[in-house]
Amino acid sequence: MKRILIILSICGCAIAGLFQFANRKSRTSVSQGSKIDSRPPLSSIARNRNDLLPRHISGVDRVLIEKRAHRLTLYRKGEILKTYRIALGKKPVGKKTTNGDCKTPEGTYSIDQRKANSRYHRALHISYPNAEDRRQAKARGVSPGGDVMIHGLPNGFGAVGSLHLKRDWTLGCIAMTNEEIDELWHAVPNGAVVEIVP
Repeated sequence: MKRILIILSICGCAIAGLFQFANRKSRTSVSQGSKIDSRPPLSSIARNRNDLLPRHISGVDRVLIEKRAHRLTLYRKGEILKTYRIALGKKPVGKKTTNGDCKTPEGTYSIDQRKANSRYHRALHISYPNAEDRRQAKARGVSPGGDVMIHGLPNGFGAVGSLHLKRDWTLGCIAMTNEEIDELWHAVPNGAVVEIVP
C-alpha cells in the first residue's frame, strides 16, 4: 500500500510539473506576441481545399491575399473559386517598403509575367513596386525592392508539401505547394488583379 501511495505521489508531481511548464510556455508565447501563430487550422478556411481546380477553369480576374489569415482566394466575376493557405515573407507584419526587408507587399498589383523555370516550382510575378511604392521609397532614399512572386516550393523540395506552412519563410513572396501553384498557373492569366491586404 505504501509503495502504491509513493507511485501515485510521484505521478501527481510529474503531471503538476507538466501543467506548470505548459502554462509558463503559454505565457512566454503571449508575451513575445510576434511568435503567436494565429492562423486557423487548414481545414477551417479552405473551400473545397482537397478538390483539385479543374484544368478547364481559367479566367480568374482577382487574387485576394489576406496576410493575417495567411489566405489566398481566387475570384472570377465576384465568385470564389478556391481558397488556399499560404506562407509569407519571414517578417509578415507590415508592408514591404525596402529591398531586403523580408516583408510581403500590401496594395493593389497585377500578375505581369510568369516563370516556368526559376529556383521554385513555377512562379507568377507580381507587379510590385507600383507607383506609390516607388514614390515612398524615393522619398526615403531607399530601393523598394522587387521580384515578388506567388510561387511553389524550392526545386527538389516538393515533397515537403503543406509542412512549409509551419512558418513564414520567404524573402517577401507568397508560397504555396507545387500542386497549388500548378492550379494557379492554369487558372490565373497575366493581367489578373492581385490585392494584398494586412
